[in-house]
Amino acid sequence: MGGRTVTRADLCEAVYQKVGLSRAESAELVEAVLREVSDCLVSGESVKLSSFGTFSVRSKTERVGRNPKTGEEVPILPRRVLVFKPSNVLKDHINGDPVGTTKGGDD
Repeated sequence: MGGRTVTRADLCEAVYQKVGLSRAESAELVEAVLREVSDCLVSGESVKLSSFGTFSVRSKTERVGRNPKTGEEVPILPRRVLVFKPSNVLKDHINGDPVGTTKGGDD
């Protein structure tokens, strides 16, 4: 799964290959997990996956932006944005450090 975008179908296939559920059960499991994560985020809860990271929704206030082409000021409406903060374990893994060799919590 390296070097490209991982899709829901890829996740379902990985669950099928590694867990041994049927393809249909694997797809249901992946969908249920994604649905639960999104429902929690919509309701304002943070989602913390140990050794992976934390997803949360942050509210941004209205502000004035600028069209880079014309220089015209444009109001940017208030909105909610999704934020992901990776754990130290994930950061270390991305940087090639074996899991558990760096001091600190797993966020």
